[in-house]
Amino acid sequence: MTDHPETFLNHLRTAAVGVLERIPEQLKPEIYTLAFNIWRVDYDYRHPYVDIGYNTESQYRLERRPEDPGEARWNYACWILEGFEKLGNVPEDPAGRPVYEAEVKQLGAWFDSEDEEDEGEIDAKSDLLRLHFYDAVIDLARHLHADGVIEKTFGRPIPVVVFDMDCPGWEVHATEYANPPGVIEEFMAWQQAQLPGS
Repeated sequence: MTDHPETFLNHLRTAAVGVLERIPEQLKPEIYTLAFNIWRVDYDYRHPYVDIGYNTESQYRLERRPEDPGEARWNYACWILEGFEKLGNVPEDPAGRPVYEAEVKQLGAWFDSEDEEDEGEIDAKSDLLRLHFYDAVIDLARHLHADGVIEKTFGRPIPVVVFDMDCPGWEVHATEYANPPGVIEEFMAWQQAQLPGS
């Protein structure tokens, strides 16, 4: 028995370091942002995962349009979205899957079958599962900054943009909470420019 039992957050912290270490060295100078992309298997909140990805200057140049260069730089829809390692309650993360399920069951947020439970209760538990995963991913980004992992990996601090394709707009708040203030100035300025009347 250890003094510090495994938690899903501890798993994410450890596994993410390995993911970053496996990024090819030749790519690191090209990467200007990390992307923590939150997805779910078949839109099921019991099976969330995060792709730990990135975008590169080359991808930005490929997507950039003269009329709006900031869009390609900071809108995740223009970024590389595939081919990244997955962490969460998915087969691709065999170490994280049981830790995640045990943790959310202990929290009382798990449900076994949509047929066996009240729809309102399923909605409430789905919300809890979503928020639990959001908190873990945001905390992961903050931890990687605070521990110096990002700066050590890339030789400089770079922002982590956290997003969920099923929740447009949430990425602004998530990214703000996930990063030290100075790192996300360019991202936040672009977001501000998107507001009506800007």
